[in-house]
Amino acid sequence: MFQEERLVLIMDFLKKHNRISVEQICSLFDVSRDTARRDLVRLEEEKSIVRTRGGAILPSVHHEIKNYTNRLNTVTEEKKVIGNLAASLIFPGDRVILDASTTVQACAEQIENMECTIITNSINQAEVLSSKPNIDIQLLGGTLQKEHRFLYGSTVIEKLSDYHVDKVFIGVVGISENGLTIAHEEDGLVKRKMIQQAKQVIVLADHTKLGRTEFFRYADLRDIDLLITDHTPEKEFRELLRKYNVELLTADIEEGDE
Repeated sequence: MFQEERLVLIMDFLKKHNRISVEQICSLFDVSRDTARRDLVRLEEEKSIVRTRGGAILPSVHHEIKNYTNRLNTVTEEKKVIGNLAASLIFPGDRVILDASTTVQACAEQIENMECTIITNSINQAEVLSSKPNIDIQLLGGTLQKEHRFLYGSTVIEKLSDYHVDKVFIGVVGISENGLTIAHEEDGLVKRKMIQQAKQVIVLADHTKLGRTEFFRYADLRDIDLLITDHTPEKEFRELLRKYNVELLTADIEEGDE
């Protein structure tokens, strides 16, 4: 077998198992340890792997977090479906916190014009809700994160301490066994405080966020009451939610799989 063929098969193995040892390469392809090491050196030079003691792993993949406007155009239909289901859980007289995520904005857009109070650190959510005269809007003041259009900082967190609400709707970049994660720590600290001030914590996440872990963890799975998503998750993920007593609500026709 030529080296090029072997390298393709080594990468296929890594994609399935995340790591490979020199011994495994020797066994799988009937080659010497020196040949296996040369294969790993070649793959490392191509930046396809990260060499470890005795083998190799795949390099970490960091997802680009687009700015707010670009994120509004991503998986739009999924967000609308999730947002519609989330909005149906808001009732007259409710006091609710909405965070600054684009999926939560899809919820804000579909809230009925009813007498309720919405607290948010998102200038976009406030703008969307301003067209609904019966909704009382409390916009949290602080430092403006211009690219992602949310307010953050100590003044936001201190003001949140004064509110005790019925529900909070939170978006994520990733939700996994590692908890709720996001790319920006300053946004995560605000979300953490929002969660602490609510009787019911509702997370909105399309299927691309499930099983994913980002940079900053701001909450554990045990902090969540309800997850709303667009497709029924894999069995392993559903079992993870059950372990932490997280209720699951799916917005698609696959609900029968529950």
